[in-house]
Amino acid sequence: MSTWVNVKRVARYGLIGFVRNGFVSLAAVLIMTITLFVAAGLLILGAALSSTLQQLTEKVDVTVYFTTNASEEQVREVRGSLEALSEVAVVTYISREEALAIFRERHKNDQLTLQALDELGENPLGASLEIRAKETSQYESIARSLEAMQEGGESGIDKVNFFQNKTAIDRLTNIIETSGRLGIAISLVLGLATVLIAFNTVRLAIYTARDEIGVMNLVGASRWYVRGPFMITGVLYGLISGLIVLLLLYPLTLWIGPGSERFFGSFNVFSYFISSFPLVFLVVMGSGIGLGALSSYLAVRRYLHT
Repeated sequence: MSTWVNVKRVARYGLIGFVRNGFVSLAAVLIMTITLFVAAGLLILGAALSSTLQQLTEKVDVTVYFTTNASEEQVREVRGSLEALSEVAVVTYISREEALAIFRERHKNDQLTLQALDELGENPLGASLEIRAKETSQYESIARSLEAMQEGGESGIDKVNFFQNKTAIDRLTNIIETSGRLGIAISLVLGLATVLIAFNTVRLAIYTARDEIGVMNLVGASRWYVRGPFMITGVLYGLISGLIVLLLLYPLTLWIGPGSERFFGSFNVFSYFISSFPLVFLVVMGSGIGLGALSSYLAVRRYLHT
């Protein structure tokens, strides 16, 4: 029972210390809120960019376009060579007639294009093969094999479209990696600023309570009983800051959700926040409590000698 009573007293003294240093505590909570908000924003942004990259990756394939005078035998030969490759998962054949039907459907509202097509009097499109690889990293190898076939001059291949798509995906990958490194750097800077401010806040609290600390030492108070309230104060900084961030994220993600879905494709910020709330909660609250506890520990170890 006495242990539980002591725990409650330590917690109560920590809360009193938090309230007593109101303006300084407010500054610590404010800077920590900004830090945690940026961390949560980077987490959501990283998920959005990764989702966008995944969507683009799923749409990537190697499409082989044949010349209009390529024979069925040439197409079958190339298809057979592709299906023999261990990297290839599926090869889909699109005939000239199917390609023309797809083109007409795609431009059904463009009467000028359809009229020009009719005036040609013949099908200007060649057959094609769409190749899906087993792994995304294997597309380049498949494309290289196709280029080797094309250089032979007897395959009937007109062009291979993979490398245009690869450039776009490589650029997006670089953006994601750069933004990730920048986000880590920003988080580290803000985290350091948070630790320093919370550290000085606890130091001020120790200085303010120096007489009480002296009395507790004289009456033989235990080490953790003296230091505990200041550790509790630091944890409160992180706890309150984390709750503020989570409360702000709900209406903010709800507001920008539709816009994010239009910008990122199928990724909705609000839907991600709701579905991944345990992860967001763990990151925000864990980071906040961790930063607060670390700041308090450093300050207590440096300035409180008991």
